[in-house]
Formats: sequence, structure tokens, C-alpha cells
Amino acid sequence: MPTPVGSHSLSRRTRILLIVAGVLVVLLLGGSRLIDFYVTWQWFGEAGFRGVFTTVLFTRIVQFLLAGLLVGGLVAVMLWLGYRFRPVFVPVSGPEDPIARYRTVIIQRLRLFAIGIPIAVGIIAGLTALGDWQTVQMFLHATPFGITDPEFGKDVSFYAFTLPFYRMLLSWFMVVVAISFVVALVTNYLFGGIRLAGRSAQVSNAARAQLAVLAGVFVLLKAVAYYLDRYELLFSTRNDNFTGATYTDLNAVMPAKLILLFISLICAAAFFAAVFRRNLQLPGIAVVLLVLSSVLIGAAWPAVLQQFVVAPNANEREAPSISRNIEATRQAFGLTGDKVAIEPYSGTSTATPAAVRADTSTIPNIRLLDPNKLAKTFTQLQQRRNFYGFPDKLDIDRYTVDGQKQDYVVAARELDSSALVGNQTDWINKHLVYTHGNGFVAAPANQVNAALEDTGGQGGLPKFTVSDTSTEGAIPVSEPRIYYGEKITAYSIVGAEPGEAPREYDTDSQQYTYTGSGGVPIGNLFDRLVFSLYYGERNILFNSSINSESKIMYNRDPRERVEAVAPWLTADGDPYPAVIDGKIMWIVDGYTTLKNYPYAQKVPLGETTRDSIQSGVQRLPDTDVSYLRNSVKATVDAYNGTVTLYAFDEKDPVLQTWMKTFPGVVEPASDISKELREHFRYPEDQFKVQRELLTRYHVDNPGEFFSTVSFWDVPSDPTVQGNTGAGQAAQPPYYMLSGLPGEDGATFQLTSALVSLRRQFMAAYMSASSEPETYGQITVLQLPAETQTLGPQQVQAQFLGSPNVSQELNLLRQNQTTIDYGNLLTLPVAGGLLYVEPVYIERAGQEASYPQLARVLVSYGGKVGYSANLSTALDQVFGAGAGAGATQTGQGAPPPDPGTAQTPAAPGAGTPNPQVAAAAGEIQSAIDQLKAAQQSGDFAAQGDALAALDAAVKKFQAAEAAQPAPAPGG
Repeated sequence: MPTPVGSHSLSRRTRILLIVAGVLVVLLLGGSRLIDFYVTWQWFGEAGFRGVFTTVLFTRIVQFLLAGLLVGGLVAVMLWLGYRFRPVFVPVSGPEDPIARYRTVIIQRLRLFAIGIPIAVGIIAGLTALGDWQTVQMFLHATPFGITDPEFGKDVSFYAFTLPFYRMLLSWFMVVVAISFVVALVTNYLFGGIRLAGRSAQVSNAARAQLAVLAGVFVLLKAVAYYLDRYELLFSTRNDNFTGATYTDLNAVMPAKLILLFISLICAAAFFAAVFRRNLQLPGIAVVLLVLSSVLIGAAWPAVLQQFVVAPNANEREAPSISRNIEATRQAFGLTGDKVAIEPYSGTSTATPAAVRADTSTIPNIRLLDPNKLAKTFTQLQQRRNFYGFPDKLDIDRYTVDGQKQDYVVAARELDSSALVGNQTDWINKHLVYTHGNGFVAAPANQVNAALEDTGGQGGLPKFTVSDTSTEGAIPVSEPRIYYGEKITAYSIVGAEPGEAPREYDTDSQQYTYTGSGGVPIGNLFDRLVFSLYYGERNILFNSSINSESKIMYNRDPRERVEAVAPWLTADGDPYPAVIDGKIMWIVDGYTTLKNYPYAQKVPLGETTRDSIQSGVQRLPDTDVSYLRNSVKATVDAYNGTVTLYAFDEKDPVLQTWMKTFPGVVEPASDISKELREHFRYPEDQFKVQRELLTRYHVDNPGEFFSTVSFWDVPSDPTVQGNTGAGQAAQPPYYMLSGLPGEDGATFQLTSALVSLRRQFMAAYMSASSEPETYGQITVLQLPAETQTLGPQQVQAQFLGSPNVSQELNLLRQNQTTIDYGNLLTLPVAGGLLYVEPVYIERAGQEASYPQLARVLVSYGGKVGYSANLSTALDQVFGAGAGAGATQTGQGAPPPDPGTAQTPAAPGAGTPNPQVAAAAGEIQSAIDQLKAAQQSGDFAAQGDALAALDAAVKKFQAAEAAQPAPAPGG
């Protein structure tokens, strides 16, 4: 027999070089990870959440060790068994054994292979196991829901916390057994336990026993999988109309799982019997039986039942499952009867001017400023310096100023790292000088400075109130400097020794030295070296301005900070700034979610929260969830970066589970201050998910749900050109301060219109309260099914089709301006639905241009109003005096008037006061004058007509107030 070819031994020098090369590779790879680890460790320490980091780290280390030891240990056992029970004499399979050379190499380095292979496989397995730390911690700290599923009677916590852990363990055990089987097969083949000589294979008794036991264990694990599959049927998506176990799942698939479970046990017994029998025929028959059973019982039987029993009578067969789905979905997404009130609403009305003016909750607060359109306006008028900036989407919040509560468009004037130019991008300027933003900018949402034409083209602008280092506005801020924000992406190095001259830019005439608690200290040489390596920047190590008091700020985005300290939360895509106790705080909504809640509808989170406004807003991850709670409200201090998590929904079992996992991380709800609670908003992303579900899950009857006849749709955004057909973007919900039918006073709400299924007529109006006393209460005003009240798309078409509107819009376009339609607001007023849409113009082709409010469109009951002034547009729709309660251009909201403007008495209703009649005539004359001026495009004449109309309305009101009251019974 020829001498087997072995491997040449390595020289001592070659071995040393290989060892040195290996050490260098480890240092390059491991050194980078060590630096990342240290930087992250320091950041969590600065944020005050190092306990979160250590808990996650410890969990992952334990998982790594357990998975590595389990997989590596079993691989080692398989290698030892294959070698220990190898045949003493291994004949070759021909003139040259094809594996002889490999066998020789392995035997020559037996210890290397026996130790190296299990370690390598164990390390790979351990690294793979690192990602499941949340499943482990949720299992260890599971909290009961107090709600049982309708099929097995198990608490929902079993499906939320326990079942995923069992599935994870089962998957790992099956992978481990499969790997062990492959290792055993290869080892026995290499050492002769399995020989493929001649026409038939030969397997030694030891190899057969080893492989049979592993195959039997694998089939046993498959039996366990069939057992767990029964519970997972409650998450079935077999029916496209709802999530949950269908009739077929309950009556065919579930029995099939039990039958396959018993067949698996029989097959496992057959494999174990093969340990003592040389004949492998019995295990072969068992495998064929298991495969055929899976096809016939697990697939064919359910398909036949679905096709011939369920499909012809699906409305009746699926009714119980649909009922379960409706109840579970409402529970999982906070849509139960105690949180959602569905009330009938006519949606149509012939409101009088008096009725409109009497609505002092909605009319005075109608929002004219669209926060999604005014970013350029804020930037051009309030940016101050090129390196400051505002987000593409501004925010709406409410404040009480001079005793009057109203909503404001708000924004923080942040440092925009991407806006630095020229020498500003020098390392010193970028990281040591331009370190922070400056100021809180707000504007009342229901008014502008003046009509566009009244100030030589400088009207239609927000009435800014600014609080920064040099100005204190109507919303005072004690510390206006902003070191943590959405647009600050670069790191900054701040701080100076006592007596050292400040170097951070504050204003053109003064510099500043940061004195807050934010930032990681880098005063010593070691930390400077680490961060120099981390950022690849030698200046951090050699710059003489960095001293013992210096600190480095990084990871400065509020949303990212919250997600880092609470990795179990899903953060809302739109943090917003608020002034709390004189400090600028970012408020971030945090959601707890579950993938599998029994019978609850699965919702694609990213797709459902997508709307026509994506610029500047981060979308939620594209994952399916069947449970969603706004369980945490988080704040991030814009000056110090301090993250505080508050338990907002303390009854949420998922939140309770995580609070047990990370004790002390989440503050109790009782710690929320009154002022902070007054600035909480109902979160947009949660609202979008709930409104999408309510388009279907407002239906109680399973048969009606199956027919989909009563379903609704979320309307597409009518203000976006070409937003029709497939893939149309949804209209976003809108924050506003307004009233609701049957309620007194204005409340801060998040609202949305809903239309009929695949039609554009209004079906319902949805509103969620953000007021502390009624927070989270959802009101749905449902219109009668037979009515055809115009929806947003139809109202927009009505606006653009109105001759007066289209004519003047064309005139505006001819003046080298572009037209941009603001948000189309839907407001329940006087029994009907009032639509209000601001129209903005912007100078075309000019870099420094910005949107200005030019006109206001109003629609009610099929009538259209169009003017530079909201009050005039309301008068055009309802009649003279209707708009008297609206905020006048350039003014604040008028105080509520207990009196109501009345139209002149109709014939037969009594003789009106002559002064009232004369004033009414002047109003009509002014309206005619205004219409003529609008048709001619004469802006000066329009201004004169508006002034005359305003004077006539005031005269009418004074005359009416002086009119004696009617006698009793008159």
C-alpha cells in the first residue's frame, strides 16, 4: 500500500510568525471592539443607566457561555465517541483510500482537532445566541395579564413571555442535535465506523447506535414542536380578513398536530430500537410514515376541509373566530369600550351665523398655521445664523399665555451640524466652538401678523415669540442653550478650567463655557487616547484646549438616547420640544409591543404609520405587532441630556415585566409633574395604528365584519398633488385645540377624518384627547351610512373647482409665486362638518423665499368661502356675523362673547331695529364689494372691502346688543 500523504511540519520561525500575525489580527479586531465597549460603557455611565448596560451584557455573556458549552460540548462528545469506538482495523476501499490522507492529518494533530473544532463551533454558536436576550429576560420576569385566551384558557402572559422562550430553546436543541448528527456522521466516516465500500454501505454497531440515538432525539423534539404548534395556531394568518385560529385551524390542523405528535413518538421509539437491532428497516419505515402523515394529515386534510366545508359557508363557520379576533384586537391595542366612545353625528347642518359664532370652543381656535409647511419660514425669519436650524416638520403644543390657553407651532433653534460651511468646518470650530443651539421659537397657531396685502407683501407670517440668550418671549426659558437635539450629529468637546476664557459660540459678542452635567469626562490622557482612536482624530489627543475639566458629548439625538437606555422600547418617530419649569425638554413617547397576542390582529408597524409627511420624521421599524401600548413617557433635557423614563401606563404587564428586569430605571407615574403632564400629547404613531384598526374594528357583528360592508378607510391626503390610486399616502392626523359636540370648552386633541370603504364620502370623525383629565379617551363621531357628506378629497376638489377660487389662484401663480396647500382640517361645528384649509404662497425661483399665508379656504354644507381672513371666509359660507368669533388677522383670539350675532329678522318674525337693518345692509354691501375685488384681483380694493366689512359687523353687533329684549311670551 502506498504511503499516505501527510502534511509537512512547520518550522519554528514559521510558527512564531503565524502566532504574531494571529495576535495582531486579534488586536485589530478585538481592540476595536474593546474601544467601542469602553466608549459605550462611559456613555451609559454619563446617562445614569449603566445598570441597563450591565444587565444586557451579563445576559448575553451567560447566553454565550451556555450556548457555546452546549453546542461545543456535544460536538466534542460526538468526536470522542466516533474516535473511541472506531474499528480497530480499517480496510481501504480500493487501491487508494480517498480519505486516508485526511485521517493521517487528523491523527497526527489529534489534540488540535479534538479541542479546536468544538471550541470554534461553540464560539460560533455562542455568538449566534447573543441576540435573544430580550426573550430570556421576559421569560424570567413574566407578569400575568389577568386575561385568558378563549381556546386553551391560558393567561396571555404564556403567549407573550413563556411560549417564545420555549420556542427558542426548542430551536436551539434541534440545531444542536442536527449539528451533532452531522459531526457524528463525518467522524464515523473518517475513522471507519461507516464504510461505503462495494455495493452496500457498512455501519459499525457503535456508529449505528450513536446516529440512531441522535435521530430519535431529533424526532422527539419534533413531537414537542407539534405540541407547541397547537398554541401558535392562535396567531394564524390563514384567513386574510383576520388574525387567529380559523375554523380549519381548530377542526383540522389542531387535531392533525396531536396525531403527528403521537406518530413522532412512535418514530422516535423506532430509532431507539435500532440501537439494539442491526436492521435499519424499522427506522426507515418510521421516517416514511412521518413524512406521509405530515403531507396527508398536516396539509391535505386541512386543505380539503377548507375547500369543501368552510369556503361555502365561511360567514357562519368563521363567526366565532371573528368574534374572538374583534375582542382580542380591542384589548391588545387599547380600543375597548372604556377608552373608545362611538357616538352618532349627523354631519349635515344648515347652521346660522349665530350658531357658528356661539361655538366659542372651536371657531376662535381654528388653526391657520400648518407646522408641516412652515419650516422654511421659521428658518428664514428665525435662524439668525447659518449653523442654526429647525426640523423639516415643526411641532404643535399648547401653552397658557396671559391666562389664555391656545396651541402654538413650536421648535427648538438647534445647532445644525450639517450646515457648517467654510472654516466653520475646521475641527476646532466644528467640535469646540459651535457646540450648541440657542432658543425656543413659538408662534400662535391660530393667527398671523397681518393679511398678506396689508403690509406690502410682508403679511401672512407667524407672530413669533422667542426665548433665547438675548430675548425672553411670552414662553420664558431659563436655560435656552440646546446641547442635545435632533439636528446635532457631531460630537462636541466642552468645559474649561476655572478662570480660562470661554470658547463656545453663544452670540456674536460673547462666548460661553458649558457648566451642565452632560458629557463624558476626557480630562486624563487615557480617555483622550481612547476617544482619539474611536473617532480616528489625533486632535483629541494633542489639542491644548482640552483640559482636566473637558467633557465630550456624543449620541445626542433625543430619540436615540431613549432607545439606548431602554432597548425594550419602540420610540415614537416624532420627539417634540416643550418648556417645562423654564427648561427646554424633549418629550419622547415610548411603546411596548408584542409580536404575538392570541387572536389579535397583526399590524405592520412601519407601513401603518406611514403618511404623506415623512420628511424629518423617522418611521417606526417594519415589523408586525399585535399589541401596542404607550406605556412610557420619556424626557431628555436639552441642556444636560438627562434621560428620564416615566411609567405612563403602569397597568401594562409588558412594562411591569421590563421594570422587574431593570429595577429603578423607570420612574413611577406619581413623579410626573403637573406642568409636564399638561404638555403630554397623544402620540401620532399610536393614533395612526388605532385609526387604521378602527376602520374595521368599530364593527361588533361577525357577519357584518365578514361582509366588510361597514368598513371605513383612512383618507388619502388631498393637499398632495397626484396622491390618488394605488400607493396613495394617507392624510396625517392633526393636533388642534377645539371643542367636541356636547362638551364645554376647547381641548387639545389629535384628530382624523375617516371615509367610507373605497369611497370618498365622510364616514366618521376620530379624536383622541391629550388633556390630563381625559387623556387617551377616543371619541368617534359616526355619520349615518346613507348620508353623502363630502370627504377631504371631495372638499379639495370643490375648492379647486370653485370659479372664484380657481380664478384668484391662477392670478397668484402669474405673479411668480407657487401655491402650497396647508393641512385640510375637519372640525365638527353646529351639527355639521367645517373644513378649513390655509393656502400658502412662495416666491418662485428664490433661494431665500418662504411660505406665507395668503388665503383661507372654508367649506360647510357644500358652500365655499375664500378670503385672506378667516372671519370673512366664514361669513361667506354662513352669512354676515358668523366669523365674528374667529381670530382676527393680526390679533389674538377674542374673548368669549355671551351674546350671539343674529341675522335680520325674517318676514313675519317681527320688525327689526332700524340700526340693525342698516348695519345688515352695510355688511351685504361690503361682501358684494369684496367679491368684486376678488374677481378683479385688486388686492387694494380687497383690503378696503375687508375693512368695511369688519366695521359693518361691529356696527351690527353693537346695534343688536342695544336692541331691547322681547317681552315674555313674545
